[in-house]
Amino acid sequence: MSTIDGLPPLREVIATHDLRARKSLGQNFLLDLNLTAKIARQAGDLAGSDVLEIGPGPGGLTRGLLAEGARRVLAIEKDARALPALAEIAAAYPGRLSVINGDALEIDPLAHLTPPIRIAGNLPYNIGTELLVRWLTPPNWPPFWDSLTLMFQKEVAERIVARPGSKAYGRLALLAQWRTDARIVMTLPPEAFVPPPKIHSAVVHLTALPAPRFPADPATLSQLTAAAFNQRRKMLRASLRGLHPDIETLLKDAGIAPTARAEEIDLEHFCALARLLQAARQKN
Repeated sequence: MSTIDGLPPLREVIATHDLRARKSLGQNFLLDLNLTAKIARQAGDLAGSDVLEIGPGPGGLTRGLLAEGARRVLAIEKDARALPALAEIAAAYPGRLSVINGDALEIDPLAHLTPPIRIAGNLPYNIGTELLVRWLTPPNWPPFWDSLTLMFQKEVAERIVARPGSKAYGRLALLAQWRTDARIVMTLPPEAFVPPPKIHSAVVHLTALPAPRFPADPATLSQLTAAAFNQRRKMLRASLRGLHPDIETLLKDAGIAPTARAEEIDLEHFCALARLLQAARQKN
């Protein structure tokens, strides 16, 4: 697989450019181009899409995305050491790879992308969840992207797709599943990476829905789920007491037992409660 594009194997690239992974940047590199190509394929048909890639490092997934036919890849990389390796990939795919050296949390990529847009990345562990939450909570929906194909710690991936009643179920699951179809499409063992992390990893594919799955005001739903899950061991009539003086009646009207706990309540009922809460506040 090292000859998919005539470029050197990734181990050789890392040695040539002294790209040892830095813990401070949350780096763990995938060196198997078979795996990076497989991850790229999980993003779907890339032929007509621009792809935003976060944290390309030595460019394993970048090469997979380009080889799988991405119209164009915009890679945002904080580590300047990786720029020469990425420049070699850009030369092998003329006009199809652009690289921005900077922090993905501080860069607005939209000026550099043309829809349809997909996002992919072996996300640095230290910013992965924050980036996902930002992509799931834009001011307007649908978002600028069509799909997200992202690698996380397996524990985080399980929180994204968790169902009610499980320990992993919480605000991240509700946020992801309210506006996307989310599923785990691959799992990877520690030994797939250099250096091997202490945990397993998983790739999650999220497809944006045209509209949220159930109607609700985003700010009200966010406040409601924060209050519910910040005290997840409490009954909802207690954890939500501060949101409205008659919260027990609102819970009953939403079809939720006031004695239930947050992890027992599905997305549809949380959205119903958010609508009732918003309407009750507007009356006051």
